[in-house]
Amino acid sequence: MATVKLDGVRKVYAGGVEAVKGVSIDIADGQLCVLVGPSGCGKSTLLRMIAGLEVITDGEISIDGRVVNRLEPAERDIAMVFQNYALYPHMKVYDNMAYGLRNRGQSKEEIDKRVREAARILELDELLQRKPRELSGGQRQRVAMGRAIVRHPKAFLFDEPLSNLDAKLRVHMRVEIKNLQRSLGVTSVYVTHDQVEAMTLADKLVVMNGGVAEQIDTPIKIYEKPATTFVASFIGSPAMNLLRGASAGPKGIALAGGQAVKPRDFQMPETGREVFLGVRPEHLTLVNGGNSDLELSVIAVESLGADTMAHGVLAGSNGRADKIIVRLPGAASIKEGDVLPLAINPGMAHVFDAETSKRI
Repeated sequence: MATVKLDGVRKVYAGGVEAVKGVSIDIADGQLCVLVGPSGCGKSTLLRMIAGLEVITDGEISIDGRVVNRLEPAERDIAMVFQNYALYPHMKVYDNMAYGLRNRGQSKEEIDKRVREAARILELDELLQRKPRELSGGQRQRVAMGRAIVRHPKAFLFDEPLSNLDAKLRVHMRVEIKNLQRSLGVTSVYVTHDQVEAMTLADKLVVMNGGVAEQIDTPIKIYEKPATTFVASFIGSPAMNLLRGASAGPKGIALAGGQAVKPRDFQMPETGREVFLGVRPEHLTLVNGGNSDLELSVIAVESLGADTMAHGVLAGSNGRADKIIVRLPGAASIKEGDVLPLAINPGMAHVFDAETSKRI
Protein backbone atom coordinates (compact mmCIF):
# COMPACT_ATOMS: atom_id res chain seq x y z
CA MET A 1 0.00 0.00 0.00
CA ALA A 2 1.14 3.55 -0.63
CA THR A 3 0.23 7.19 -1.00
CA VAL A 4 0.08 8.72 -4.48
CA LYS A 5 0.83 12.43 -4.90
CA LEU A 6 0.59 14.64 -7.98
CA ASP A 7 2.15 18.08 -7.68
CA GLY A 8 1.51 20.57 -10.51
CA VAL A 9 1.48 17.85 -13.17
CA ARG A 10 1.30 19.08 -16.77
CA LYS A 11 1.25 17.38 -20.15
CA VAL A 12 1.95 19.36 -23.34
CA TYR A 13 1.94 17.53 -26.65
CA ALA A 14 3.74 18.51 -29.84
CA GLY A 15 2.20 21.65 -31.29
CA GLY A 16 1.61 23.15 -27.86
CA VAL A 17 -1.59 21.24 -27.04
CA GLU A 18 -1.86 21.28 -23.23
CA ALA A 19 -3.80 18.17 -22.22
CA VAL A 20 -3.25 18.45 -18.45
CA LYS A 21 -2.81 21.87 -16.84
CA GLY A 22 -1.02 21.74 -13.51
CA VAL A 23 -3.08 19.17 -11.58
CA SER A 24 -2.28 18.52 -7.90
CA ILE A 25 -3.89 15.63 -5.98
CA ASP A 26 -3.01 13.92 -2.70
CA ILE A 27 -4.32 10.33 -2.53
CA ALA A 28 -4.07 8.78 0.92
CA ASP A 29 -2.95 5.24 1.67
CA GLY A 30 -5.78 2.83 0.84
CA GLN A 31 -7.98 5.50 -0.76
CA LEU A 32 -9.95 5.01 -3.98
CA CYS A 33 -9.62 8.19 -6.05
CA VAL A 34 -11.85 8.53 -9.11
CA LEU A 35 -11.02 10.85 -12.03
CA VAL A 36 -14.24 11.72 -13.86
CA GLY A 37 -15.04 13.97 -16.78
CA PRO A 38 -16.08 14.04 -20.44
CA SER A 39 -13.97 12.69 -23.30
CA GLY A 40 -10.85 14.76 -23.88
CA CYS A 41 -10.76 16.28 -20.39
CA GLY A 42 -7.30 14.83 -19.56
CA LYS A 43 -8.28 12.10 -17.09
CA SER A 44 -6.82 9.17 -19.07
CA THR A 45 -3.67 11.15 -19.85
CA LEU A 46 -3.26 11.80 -16.13
CA LEU A 47 -3.65 8.08 -15.37
CA ARG A 48 -1.13 7.16 -18.06
CA MET A 49 1.38 9.60 -16.57
CA ILE A 50 0.97 7.94 -13.15
CA ALA A 51 1.55 4.57 -14.85
CA GLY A 52 4.62 5.83 -16.72
CA LEU A 53 3.03 5.33 -20.14
CA GLU A 54 3.15 9.09 -20.86
CA VAL A 55 6.12 11.38 -20.23
CA ILE A 56 5.41 14.22 -17.78
CA THR A 57 6.07 17.72 -19.13
CA ASP A 58 6.17 19.46 -15.74
CA GLY A 59 5.48 18.67 -12.09
CA GLU A 60 6.11 15.62 -9.94
CA ILE A 61 4.41 12.30 -9.33
CA SER A 62 5.28 10.41 -6.14
CA ILE A 63 4.29 6.87 -5.17
CA ASP A 64 4.92 5.90 -1.57
CA GLY A 65 7.04 9.03 -1.12
CA ARG A 66 9.34 8.27 -4.08
CA VAL A 67 9.36 10.56 -7.14
CA VAL A 68 8.71 8.31 -10.15
CA ASN A 69 8.90 10.82 -13.02
CA ARG A 70 11.89 9.11 -14.63
CA LEU A 71 11.08 5.52 -13.68
CA GLU A 72 9.89 2.97 -16.24
CA PRO A 73 6.36 1.54 -15.71
CA ALA A 74 7.79 -1.78 -14.46
CA GLU A 75 9.78 0.06 -11.78
CA ARG A 76 6.79 1.92 -10.28
CA ASP A 77 5.22 -1.09 -8.54
CA ILE A 78 1.73 -0.42 -9.86
CA ALA A 79 -0.79 -2.70 -11.60
CA MET A 80 -3.16 -1.48 -14.29
CA VAL A 81 -6.58 -2.83 -15.31
CA PHE A 82 -7.48 -1.81 -18.86
CA GLN A 83 -10.78 -1.15 -20.61
CA ASN A 84 -10.26 -3.99 -23.09
CA TYR A 85 -9.01 -6.53 -20.47
CA ALA A 86 -5.72 -7.12 -22.42
CA LEU A 87 -5.79 -10.88 -21.81
CA TYR A 88 -3.67 -13.32 -23.83
CA PRO A 89 -6.26 -15.27 -25.90
CA HIS A 90 -4.08 -18.40 -26.28
CA MET A 91 -3.45 -18.72 -22.52
CA LYS A 92 -5.71 -20.23 -19.90
CA VAL A 93 -6.98 -18.06 -17.04
CA TYR A 94 -4.35 -19.50 -14.67
CA ASP A 95 -1.52 -18.62 -17.05
CA ASN A 96 -2.89 -15.15 -17.76
CA MET A 97 -2.83 -14.42 -14.03
CA ALA A 98 0.58 -16.05 -13.52
CA TYR A 99 2.35 -14.52 -16.53
CA GLY A 100 3.62 -11.34 -14.87
CA LEU A 101 4.88 -13.22 -11.82
CA ARG A 102 6.83 -15.67 -14.01
CA ASN A 103 8.49 -12.76 -15.79
CA ARG A 104 9.55 -11.39 -12.42
CA GLY A 105 11.20 -14.68 -11.45
CA GLN A 106 8.80 -15.73 -8.68
CA SER A 107 9.01 -19.34 -7.57
CA LYS A 108 6.47 -21.85 -8.89
CA GLU A 109 5.10 -22.38 -5.37
CA GLU A 110 4.67 -18.63 -4.73
CA ILE A 111 3.00 -18.13 -8.12
CA ASP A 112 0.52 -20.94 -7.46
CA LYS A 113 -0.25 -19.59 -4.00
CA ARG A 114 -0.94 -16.06 -5.26
CA VAL A 115 -2.98 -17.13 -8.30
CA ARG A 116 -5.21 -19.46 -6.29
CA GLU A 117 -5.71 -16.87 -3.55
CA ALA A 118 -6.72 -14.23 -6.12
CA ALA A 119 -9.00 -16.77 -7.84
CA ARG A 120 -10.68 -17.48 -4.49
CA ILE A 121 -11.25 -13.77 -3.81
CA LEU A 122 -12.70 -13.21 -7.31
CA GLU A 123 -14.63 -16.51 -7.47
CA LEU A 124 -12.61 -17.73 -10.44
CA ASP A 125 -11.63 -21.12 -8.94
CA GLU A 126 -13.71 -23.09 -11.44
CA LEU A 127 -12.48 -21.06 -14.43
CA LEU A 128 -8.72 -21.35 -14.10
CA GLN A 129 -8.40 -23.89 -16.94
CA ARG A 130 -10.57 -21.98 -19.39
CA LYS A 131 -9.41 -19.59 -22.11
CA PRO A 132 -10.68 -15.98 -22.40
CA ARG A 133 -12.98 -16.81 -25.33
CA GLU A 134 -14.90 -19.20 -23.07
CA LEU A 135 -15.66 -16.45 -20.53
CA SER A 136 -18.30 -13.74 -20.27
CA GLY A 137 -17.35 -10.07 -20.24
CA GLY A 138 -17.68 -9.87 -16.45
CA GLN A 139 -15.53 -13.00 -15.98
CA ARG A 140 -12.83 -11.59 -18.27
CA GLN A 141 -12.79 -8.38 -16.26
CA ARG A 142 -12.37 -10.38 -13.04
CA VAL A 143 -9.42 -12.21 -14.62
CA ALA A 144 -7.85 -8.87 -15.53
CA MET A 145 -8.32 -7.74 -11.92
CA GLY A 146 -6.87 -11.05 -10.68
CA ARG A 147 -3.77 -10.50 -12.80
CA ALA A 148 -3.34 -7.14 -11.03
CA ILE A 149 -4.01 -8.55 -7.54
CA VAL A 150 -1.36 -11.30 -7.75
CA ARG A 151 1.30 -8.65 -8.25
CA HIS A 152 0.73 -7.28 -4.71
CA PRO A 153 1.31 -3.75 -6.09
CA LYS A 154 1.49 -0.50 -4.14
CA ALA A 155 -1.34 0.94 -6.23
CA PHE A 156 -4.04 -0.15 -8.68
CA LEU A 157 -4.83 1.95 -11.77
CA PHE A 158 -8.20 1.35 -13.47
CA ASP A 159 -8.74 2.75 -16.99
CA GLU A 160 -12.53 2.72 -17.61
CA PRO A 161 -12.68 -1.02 -16.79
CA LEU A 162 -16.48 -1.34 -17.03
CA SER A 163 -17.22 0.58 -20.22
CA ASN A 164 -17.43 -2.58 -22.38
CA LEU A 165 -20.03 -4.25 -20.13
CA ASP A 166 -23.82 -3.99 -20.37
CA ALA A 167 -25.69 -1.76 -17.91
CA LYS A 168 -26.79 -4.52 -15.51
CA LEU A 169 -23.34 -6.11 -15.35
CA ARG A 170 -21.72 -2.69 -14.81
CA VAL A 171 -23.77 -2.24 -11.64
CA HIS A 172 -22.76 -5.71 -10.40
CA MET A 173 -19.06 -5.20 -11.19
CA ARG A 174 -19.12 -1.75 -9.57
CA VAL A 175 -20.10 -3.36 -6.27
CA GLU A 176 -17.46 -6.07 -6.74
CA ILE A 177 -14.68 -3.54 -7.37
CA LYS A 178 -15.71 -1.43 -4.39
CA ASN A 179 -15.78 -4.45 -2.04
CA LEU A 180 -12.51 -5.81 -3.46
CA GLN A 181 -10.69 -2.51 -3.04
CA ARG A 182 -12.00 -2.19 0.52
CA SER A 183 -10.93 -5.72 1.47
CA LEU A 184 -7.46 -5.42 -0.08
CA GLY A 185 -6.92 -1.84 1.14
CA VAL A 186 -4.81 -0.99 -1.93
CA THR A 187 -4.55 2.65 -2.99
CA SER A 188 -6.40 2.97 -6.30
CA VAL A 189 -6.88 5.53 -9.07
CA TYR A 190 -9.92 4.91 -11.26
CA VAL A 191 -10.82 6.71 -14.49
CA THR A 192 -14.39 6.89 -15.81
CA HIS A 193 -16.68 9.18 -17.81
CA ASP A 194 -19.73 7.78 -15.98
CA GLN A 195 -20.66 10.13 -13.12
CA VAL A 196 -22.89 7.51 -11.43
CA GLU A 197 -19.94 5.12 -11.38
CA ALA A 198 -17.74 7.90 -10.01
CA MET A 199 -20.17 8.88 -7.24
CA THR A 200 -20.68 5.31 -6.02
CA LEU A 201 -17.02 4.22 -6.07
CA ALA A 202 -14.98 7.22 -4.94
CA ASP A 203 -13.54 8.05 -1.56
CA LYS A 204 -12.04 11.10 -3.27
CA LEU A 205 -13.56 12.47 -6.46
CA VAL A 206 -11.68 14.61 -9.00
CA VAL A 207 -13.88 16.33 -11.60
CA MET A 208 -11.80 17.07 -14.71
CA ASN A 209 -12.62 19.60 -17.42
CA GLY A 210 -10.33 20.81 -20.18
CA GLY A 211 -7.20 19.51 -18.47
CA VAL A 212 -8.06 21.18 -15.14
CA ALA A 213 -9.20 19.57 -11.89
CA GLU A 214 -12.28 21.77 -11.37
CA GLN A 215 -13.11 20.28 -7.96
CA ILE A 216 -11.54 17.70 -5.63
CA ASP A 217 -13.55 16.46 -2.64
CA THR A 218 -15.76 13.64 -1.43
CA PRO A 219 -18.62 12.74 -3.81
CA ILE A 220 -21.33 13.99 -1.44
CA LYS A 221 -19.63 17.37 -0.88
CA ILE A 222 -19.22 17.87 -4.62
CA TYR A 223 -22.87 16.96 -5.14
CA GLU A 224 -24.05 19.31 -2.38
CA LYS A 225 -21.74 22.24 -3.16
CA PRO A 226 -20.45 22.18 -6.75
CA ALA A 227 -17.66 24.72 -7.26
CA THR A 228 -18.55 25.66 -10.86
CA THR A 229 -21.43 25.45 -13.32
CA PHE A 230 -19.56 22.66 -15.14
CA VAL A 231 -19.36 20.53 -12.00
CA ALA A 232 -23.00 21.33 -11.20
CA SER A 233 -24.16 20.19 -14.64
CA PHE A 234 -21.86 17.14 -14.85
CA ILE A 235 -22.44 15.60 -11.40
CA GLY A 236 -26.00 14.46 -10.77
CA SER A 237 -28.55 12.64 -12.91
CA PRO A 238 -30.54 14.41 -14.25
CA ALA A 239 -28.18 17.38 -14.25
CA MET A 240 -28.72 20.46 -12.12
CA ASN A 241 -31.03 23.09 -13.62
CA LEU A 242 -29.05 26.28 -14.37
CA LEU A 243 -31.24 29.33 -14.96
CA ARG A 244 -29.68 32.54 -16.22
CA GLY A 245 -30.73 35.72 -14.44
CA ALA A 246 -29.57 38.83 -12.63
CA SER A 247 -29.60 39.82 -8.98
CA ALA A 248 -32.54 42.15 -8.31
CA GLY A 249 -31.72 43.11 -4.72
CA PRO A 250 -34.55 42.47 -2.24
CA LYS A 251 -36.65 40.79 -4.96
CA GLY A 252 -34.06 38.05 -5.36
CA ILE A 253 -32.94 36.88 -8.80
CA ALA A 254 -34.81 38.10 -11.89
CA LEU A 255 -35.34 35.26 -14.38
CA ALA A 256 -36.91 35.06 -17.84
CA GLY A 257 -40.61 35.78 -18.20
CA GLY A 258 -40.58 38.34 -15.37
CA GLN A 259 -40.32 35.78 -12.59
CA ALA A 260 -38.16 36.68 -9.61
CA VAL A 261 -36.88 33.98 -7.28
CA LYS A 262 -35.69 34.57 -3.74
CA PRO A 263 -34.59 31.24 -2.28
CA ARG A 264 -35.04 30.94 1.45
CA ASP A 265 -31.93 30.95 3.67
CA PHE A 266 -29.85 32.47 0.87
CA GLN A 267 -27.77 35.66 0.79
CA MET A 268 -28.40 37.53 -2.48
CA PRO A 269 -25.41 38.84 -4.48
CA GLU A 270 -25.13 42.56 -5.30
CA THR A 271 -27.85 44.08 -7.51
CA GLY A 272 -27.32 43.78 -11.26
CA ARG A 273 -24.81 40.94 -11.10
CA GLU A 274 -25.35 38.40 -13.88
CA VAL A 275 -25.75 34.96 -12.33
CA PHE A 276 -26.95 31.40 -12.80
CA LEU A 277 -29.46 30.05 -10.31
CA GLY A 278 -28.85 26.33 -9.83
CA VAL A 279 -31.47 23.90 -8.49
CA ARG A 280 -31.38 20.12 -8.75
CA PRO A 281 -34.53 18.44 -10.16
CA GLU A 282 -35.14 16.62 -6.86
CA HIS A 283 -34.98 19.89 -4.87
CA LEU A 284 -38.04 21.38 -6.57
CA THR A 285 -41.35 20.57 -4.88
CA LEU A 286 -44.86 20.86 -6.27
CA VAL A 287 -46.87 23.41 -4.24
CA ASN A 288 -50.53 22.57 -3.67
CA GLY A 289 -51.30 25.82 -1.90
CA GLY A 290 -49.46 28.92 -0.75
CA ASN A 291 -46.56 30.78 -2.30
CA SER A 292 -44.40 29.22 -5.00
CA ASP A 293 -40.86 30.21 -5.98
CA LEU A 294 -41.42 29.76 -9.71
CA GLU A 295 -43.93 28.38 -12.21
CA LEU A 296 -43.08 25.77 -14.80
CA SER A 297 -44.84 25.36 -18.15
CA VAL A 298 -44.66 21.63 -18.91
CA ILE A 299 -43.58 20.64 -22.43
CA ALA A 300 -42.86 16.91 -21.90
CA VAL A 301 -43.45 14.23 -19.27
CA GLU A 302 -41.44 11.04 -18.63
CA SER A 303 -43.02 8.39 -16.41
CA LEU A 304 -40.28 6.16 -14.97
CA GLY A 305 -42.26 4.20 -12.42
CA ALA A 306 -40.86 5.40 -9.10
CA ASP A 307 -40.31 8.92 -10.52
CA THR A 308 -41.96 11.24 -13.00
CA MET A 309 -39.76 13.73 -14.85
CA ALA A 310 -41.44 16.94 -15.93
CA HIS A 311 -39.58 18.93 -18.60
CA GLY A 312 -40.48 22.54 -19.26
CA VAL A 313 -39.64 26.23 -19.24
CA LEU A 314 -40.54 29.13 -16.98
CA ALA A 315 -44.17 30.13 -17.43
CA GLY A 316 -44.51 33.39 -19.33
CA SER A 317 -41.13 33.09 -21.03
CA ASN A 318 -42.62 32.00 -24.40
CA GLY A 319 -40.22 29.09 -24.54
CA ARG A 320 -37.12 31.31 -24.64
CA ALA A 321 -35.95 30.55 -21.10
CA ASP A 322 -33.55 27.86 -19.94
CA LYS A 323 -35.02 24.36 -19.87
CA ILE A 324 -35.97 22.94 -16.45
CA ILE A 325 -36.39 19.35 -15.26
CA VAL A 326 -38.35 18.49 -12.12
CA ARG A 327 -38.25 15.09 -10.43
CA LEU A 328 -41.69 14.30 -8.98
CA PRO A 329 -43.18 11.17 -7.36
CA GLY A 330 -44.16 8.43 -9.79
CA ALA A 331 -47.82 8.87 -8.92
CA ALA A 332 -47.83 12.56 -9.97
CA SER A 333 -50.66 13.23 -12.41
CA ILE A 334 -49.39 15.88 -14.82
CA LYS A 335 -49.48 16.39 -18.56
CA GLU A 336 -48.07 18.57 -21.29
CA GLY A 337 -49.38 22.14 -21.09
CA ASP A 338 -49.83 22.12 -17.29
CA VAL A 339 -48.41 25.03 -15.30
CA LEU A 340 -46.78 23.76 -12.11
CA PRO A 341 -46.20 26.01 -9.09
CA LEU A 342 -42.88 24.94 -7.59
CA ALA A 343 -40.97 25.68 -4.39
CA ILE A 344 -37.22 25.39 -3.96
CA ASN A 345 -36.36 23.26 -0.94
CA PRO A 346 -34.78 25.49 1.75
CA GLY A 347 -31.00 25.60 1.57
CA MET A 348 -30.88 23.80 -1.77
CA ALA A 349 -30.37 26.77 -4.13
CA HIS A 350 -26.99 27.49 -5.70
CA VAL A 351 -25.86 30.74 -7.31
CA PHE A 352 -22.93 30.98 -9.74
CA ASP A 353 -21.28 34.01 -11.30
CA ALA A 354 -22.25 34.11 -15.00
CA GLU A 355 -18.85 35.46 -16.08
CA THR A 356 -16.51 33.16 -14.16
CA SER A 357 -18.93 30.21 -13.74
CA LYS A 358 -17.73 29.93 -10.13
CA ARG A 359 -19.97 29.41 -7.12
CA ILE A 360 -20.90 32.60 -5.21
